[in-house]
Amino acid sequence: MKTLSLLMTCLLAGLAQAETFEDQFSVPLGEKAPDGQYHQVPDWSKVPDGEMGAAIKRGYSLFVNTQQLKGQGQPNNALQCSNCHLGSGIIAGASPLWGAYPAYPAYRKKNNKVNTYEDRLQGCFLFSMNAKGGEPPAYDSQEIRDLVAYSYWLASGAAISDKLPGRNFFAVAEPAKAPDFQRGQAVYVERCADCHGASGEGKQVAGRHVFPPLWGKESYNWGAGMHGIDKAAAFIKSNMPLSQGGSLSDQQAWDVSFYINSQERPQDPRFKGDLGQTTREYHGKYSQYGLASPVDGHLLGSKAY
Repeated sequence: MKTLSLLMTCLLAGLAQAETFEDQFSVPLGEKAPDGQYHQVPDWSKVPDGEMGAAIKRGYSLFVNTQQLKGQGQPNNALQCSNCHLGSGIIAGASPLWGAYPAYPAYRKKNNKVNTYEDRLQGCFLFSMNAKGGEPPAYDSQEIRDLVAYSYWLASGAAISDKLPGRNFFAVAEPAKAPDFQRGQAVYVERCADCHGASGEGKQVAGRHVFPPLWGKESYNWGAGMHGIDKAAAFIKSNMPLSQGGSLSDQQAWDVSFYINSQERPQDPRFKGDLGQTTREYHGKYSQYGLASPVDGHLLGSKAY
């Protein structure tokens, strides 16, 4: 039963439509830990009673169906948290919450300060979920509290460390050849378009996205970590196509990441009207922001949504 439930979880990671609480928290071992073992999250039946248990369940619900906050401008796109943190945030090599929670507080170069876990969640809403008006849920909001509770519960028993095996995406080697738009497009058409659409628009059923948009106005914005060619390549190599992680070569992962992240998307919320300044201050080696579009030559970010 757990094996079947886990399979459904993996399949629904891209769909991110789950709204019930199933016994799905038995994680298969990954391949990148030195001893072959990753943190094992608690069984769903062990969720405590009372308000703590209620908060954990609300946090889970928000995580897999973040679109329930759409009316509040959170998110301001078509994504769910579980589109990037696969399997309800439990899968090693897919940025699991059990690996993130014990790693904070931590200094982040992105905002040049020590971040708490609450700060990190706010950042996810601001960038990956493209919070409307650049306003993520308040630090002490019920939504942030519930997501913290869910993350804490998944991390039960984990060491306080920023180096837990499987905590982020598995590393991908730098490619032998510079990432290429045309090669990436060929990979996308062959391996990605069936789920994510010919134009990166995602796939909808009955008006709901069952596979997330990868570019355009309903995707992550130009400030999200996934817009970096290196980060997206690592995620793709580790996890995509869904349930076929590791099937692409390193070169293919870099190429298709380059293709995806050479397309327009919502504006970086740190943009203050000067594309060059935003590029210099916030975008580096692995960002296409502020560079010429391989499609028509316009500077990426200058036509952001």
